[in-house]
Amino acid sequence: MIVRPSIADDIASITDIYAASVLTGFGTFEIVPPDVTEMTARRNAILEQQLPYLVAEQTGDVVGFAYAGAYRPRPAYYNTVENSIYVREDARGKGVGKALLSVLIDECRKADKKQMIAVIGDSGNRGSIKLHQSFGFRLVGILESVGHKHNQWLDTVIMQKNLTED
Repeated sequence: MIVRPSIADDIASITDIYAASVLTGFGTFEIVPPDVTEMTARRNAILEQQLPYLVAEQTGDVVGFAYAGAYRPRPAYYNTVENSIYVREDARGKGVGKALLSVLIDECRKADKKQMIAVIGDSGNRGSIKLHQSFGFRLVGILESVGHKHNQWLDTVIMQKNLTED
């Protein structure tokens, strides 16, 4: 497996991975999967901020993607980013998320970012919570029952990592 910067040709795979998460998972609170045009625009917005948008590739197939975007649009938040990681269902639990998050953290440090926030959909998402903990993210809060998806009320778990520390 390799982790590399995404390219335009990856958008179809990225869109498919994200659509599966939207339709069946709780990692995102979107209800309707965005199309290729929208996912292209989202990727371009991240790249315009000179922030990383990565893919994990295995035997020529994109099996996951990750990016860091501005945490909030106001200038005082400039040095804080929010991460997003999505892994194809059949590739979960095989180190893809770990590989993506490792490179994402390194790239954000190179971009001189100071804090990384993980906003994890669903407090039951143990895989994502454990992944972030393994990289030194700490729990800073849980917003209870703020999302409603698939006939369930869902929490949002907020974790934070200081990028100036190891």
